[in-house]
Amino acid sequence: MTQPTHITIATRESELAIWQAEYIKSELVSLYPRLEVTILGMTTQGDKTLNKSLSKIGGKGLFIKELEMALQNKEADIAVHSLKDLPMHLSKEFMIGAIGKREDARDAFISNDFGALEMLPAGSIVGTSSFRRQSQLQRRFPDLVIEPLRGNLQTRLRKLDKKQYQGIILAAAGLIRLKLKHRIRQYMSTENSIPAVGQGALAIEILKERTDLIPLLKPLHHLDSAYCVLAERAMSRALGGSCNVPLGAYAVIENKTLKLQGFVASIDGKAMIKDKIEGSVEDAEKLGEKLAKQLLDQGADKILASLIL
Repeated sequence: MTQPTHITIATRESELAIWQAEYIKSELVSLYPRLEVTILGMTTQGDKTLNKSLSKIGGKGLFIKELEMALQNKEADIAVHSLKDLPMHLSKEFMIGAIGKREDARDAFISNDFGALEMLPAGSIVGTSSFRRQSQLQRRFPDLVIEPLRGNLQTRLRKLDKKQYQGIILAAAGLIRLKLKHRIRQYMSTENSIPAVGQGALAIEILKERTDLIPLLKPLHHLDSAYCVLAERAMSRALGGSCNVPLGAYAVIENKTLKLQGFVASIDGKAMIKDKIEGSVEDAEKLGEKLAKQLLDQGADKILASLIL
């Protein structure tokens, strides 16, 4: 099979997305010095519609549709995504060609006036548009006011700096990648704020028919990260996970054992079911499905049925 001599990467045009595409480009060029790599920046529907929550306009899939069309139209060869933006079910013509090494998966608290969430006075406004974060926040801090926060990372930080919020919650990974780690006041533990499925990992999406790309991308595939996020995605898929559903999952590998925790909650956090499971890394997806069943057996189905969104 002939190796491609030129690769076009489709990406969103936000600063973080461009960083991610440039990172993958640099990795490919380092591996294959003769390979020509170009980046195709695109504005997605999810980037254009900022005045409504994702759950009301179609979910995170709105961040990938245009990129997938570029793959189908042969305008691009690969698409680079934050893995947490990829729907749990990809259309049958697409596949994940590689999963990059995961960055810090934790949520981060950012504030100009307070060093930790615990320091916020009652009634303080905290910005997040994630039902997952909102449910866990409200369970721990019922006196805080949670307000929607949309836009790319820089936009969200500007809104904080304009004092629209006393604090905001963002993924630590994006801040670290854009050299904004200094803005983080507190890393939230993965026990108190179970991350989004796939948070911190990059996914390279390709057309299934592009089998010529699989050997090319193989060196970029980080096996441990892949095992972890596949377990998380399996749990979420079994629970019908989307940005409409307050759920999270986080897996780590310790001594060749995959340890997975997950939760399902009501948006206000008053109803919440959490559980854990561990087993062989080779059984990653089975472990995710098994954890979903454990949560359902404990009443997660009732929580899911109550979510009228």
